[in-house]
Amino acid sequence: MFFNLKFVISNEIIPMSEFEGDRPNNQDFEKNLKKFEEMLSSGDHYFFDADELEEIIDYYMQWFNMDLAKKAIDFALDHYPYSSSLKIKLAQYLSSQHKTQEALHILNEIEQAESNNSELYMTRGYIYSQIGLAEKAIENYKKALPLSEFKDEIYIAIGIEFINDSKADDASYYFKKAIAENADNDVALNELSLCYELNGKSEEAISFYENYIEEKPYNHFAWFNLGISYNRLNLFEKAIDAYDYAIAINETFSSAYFNKANSLAQLEKYTEAIEVYRETFKHEEPDAGTYYYIGECYENLNQYEEALVNYNRAIKLDAAYGDAWLGVGVVLEHQNRITESIHYIKKAIEINPNMPEYWYVFGDVQHKLGFLEEAASAYQRVIELGYEEFDIYLDFAKLLYDGGYFKDCEKILSEGIQLYPDAVELYYRMSGLQMELGKKQEGMVFLENALEMNYEKHTELLEYLPVLEHDTAVMQLIHSFKK
Repeated sequence: MFFNLKFVISNEIIPMSEFEGDRPNNQDFEKNLKKFEEMLSSGDHYFFDADELEEIIDYYMQWFNMDLAKKAIDFALDHYPYSSSLKIKLAQYLSSQHKTQEALHILNEIEQAESNNSELYMTRGYIYSQIGLAEKAIENYKKALPLSEFKDEIYIAIGIEFINDSKADDASYYFKKAIAENADNDVALNELSLCYELNGKSEEAISFYENYIEEKPYNHFAWFNLGISYNRLNLFEKAIDAYDYAIAINETFSSAYFNKANSLAQLEKYTEAIEVYRETFKHEEPDAGTYYYIGECYENLNQYEEALVNYNRAIKLDAAYGDAWLGVGVVLEHQNRITESIHYIKKAIEINPNMPEYWYVFGDVQHKLGFLEEAASAYQRVIELGYEEFDIYLDFAKLLYDGGYFKDCEKILSEGIQLYPDAVELYYRMSGLQMELGKKQEGMVFLENALEMNYEKHTELLEYLPVLEHDTAVMQLIHSFKK
């Protein structure tokens, strides 16, 4: 089967090199491939049986050498014009060239003469999948099921269709069937992990992979996905243990090193995380993402020069890596090189203009530089882009307060309270603002609500407005909530 379904791997990084395709890897195949290419070069004619030509076609298709694939198909059909398998290869080639209707026409003709060919239905299902007709794709995959010895692969194909249609429960059912059919199917193991993530069923995922490991203790993907499941529940120590088992079984499993490093970083063990991130370079080519995370660890260690080195390495490998540009800008800001930082932050925004976090950093820097209008526009953009934390309203309110725009400040805090009614910090800030505006009664109401929600955080109000420590009514109200 030439085609590779586009598997949606779980939220953690798993390089596709971990999954080997169907390409033959033996001396006979290499010899036949060399002979075929010599024949094309010399113009001579050599004999190949149909199976040998199918392998050659599959090889070219898998490596996207479509020119040689077409030559191999033409040669094959010249010599075996009635071979259904070779006609299916032609349909697969036409599909790859976006000649969908021609491909489907060939498959329909084959079906009229031979309706018990599983690859026929798999190919047609794949074509329907590519053009967005999921129901027809599933219908064809199901027709292939009783005709194929590789039922696990078909169950995966069906599961992928349900994943793409946001039906994770249905997808999970088919991935489990694939595993029941072939317990060593690593693709199904990983896709099932994604289903658990989409459904928010991390506890169920842990139970599944623990039970699986009891039967298959040496499957590194099972340990890996167990680690992912622990990670989702913030059980980082347990995640690290699971990743360590995966690495012990397969010491070249770069994704396990990467995810282990992520968990170490979550535990603020940044020095250890850096060492483990670097382990990935022994087993795969360095990539921008890994350098970015190493830079982030150095930033958290306040080792800013090392952070800059690694962020710049990320940019060198991938100039469109917006987070790395932003990382440089943030580090330069930490170093009080604020004017320099603007260039990098703007570049990040240019790359990803709809990232609210980028605009947030830009607004903070503009505020520090005293450009209040530019900062206000940036903060407004953060809100428009759907930033999901209440702190933007606190910072926006502070900006407006610093600029003397007290009514606008009041409006922003009101909006924040409506959107985040449980964010006590907004109530304390609003209470202080109301008192400053001469609306002491309103301020006292907000203060009382805030104290009921969280007494301990009243210190934030006194830090914001220390003068209130000398206000008898305010202090009496605060003390009345003290336990």
